[in-house]
Formats: sequence, C-alpha cells, structure tokens
Amino acid sequence: MVPSTSPPDKAELRRIARQKRLTLARKDFAAQIARHAEALQIPKGAIVGGYHALPDEADPALLLERLIELGCHIAYPRVAGKGLPLEFHRLPDGEVLAPGAFGIHEPLDFWPRAVPTTLLVPLLAFDSSGYRLGYGGGFYDRTLAVLNVPAIGIAYAGQEISSIPHEPHDRTLDMILTEQGIRRFQ
Repeated sequence: MVPSTSPPDKAELRRIARQKRLTLARKDFAAQIARHAEALQIPKGAIVGGYHALPDEADPALLLERLIELGCHIAYPRVAGKGLPLEFHRLPDGEVLAPGAFGIHEPLDFWPRAVPTTLLVPLLAFDSSGYRLGYGGGFYDRTLAVLNVPAIGIAYAGQEISSIPHEPHDRTLDMILTEQGIRRFQ
C-alpha cells in the first residue's frame, strides 16, 4: 500500500504549528516588534484590539505600550459565547485582566466596551498570501467578518508555512509583524 501524500488537515497543521512555536520563543521578541510601532501607521486616537499572550505566543505587550505612547487606545478581547464574535473592552485604571474562557486573560464584561479600528491577531501559523491558522474556535474569523478593520498578525517569523488551507469566507491578514519586521499583504 502506498502512503498518503495528501496535505495535512487543519487539525494536524495546528498540532504541528503548536509544537514548532514552542521552539521559536525569543527573549527580545517583544522589544523587536515594538520598534515597528510607527511603521504600522495606526492613526493617533485609534482603538487597537490587542490581546494578552498565552505563555508560548508571540507577545505584543511592549508593542501595545508603544502604541499607547503614540496616542492609540487599547481594548482587549473577551469571549462572549460560543459561536459569537469577540467583544472588546477598555482596561479601567488600576484593573488587570483575569483568566476567563479557555484560561485566556480577558477583561470583565462590565468594563467599558470599545470597537477596535485595528486588530492585532494571535495565530499558530501564516503563509505568504496572508492566510492565518488560528486555534480552531473561529472567534477571530467571526470578529474580522463583523468589524471589517485592518488585521495585523503577530507572530514569530518561523511560524510561516508554505500554505494554509482556506475557505472562501476566510479573510487574509492585512499585515504580519514578526521580529524581522512588517510584511504587507494585498
């Protein structure tokens, strides 16, 4: 019998991407991407949908700090429910994000709501066409469909793979920001 040569499905790609990402962490990553804040050309006063990184994710914390210095406002995602887009909330002074759905640090539901004008997107992998491989819950896909705002993937350069299977409804990223800089798509 001849072994199958069909490409891996999304579930297998997620497993492979998670394993690979474990090897990519760099102590200077957050500082490396923060250097590119101005080059993202996010206007002063914009509401940027950020996120609190999971332990092995590409961490945008210093980038978010720099965007605040440049006059942007930051809102954090909250899982509102299965099958729903993410909700975004501003962080009140003195408050901190707390573990919520799936153990992800998120805002409380009564904190001030905000509608991002730009979205930073975590991911497991991306390809040269700007497609991203998410975690499988569809939260960012639904959110991007509703918001229709610029989407900037935050990743380690080594998370790039040759091709990501996609459906007609899948939206590409507008940019990817890695420790090597910004790549614009489209």
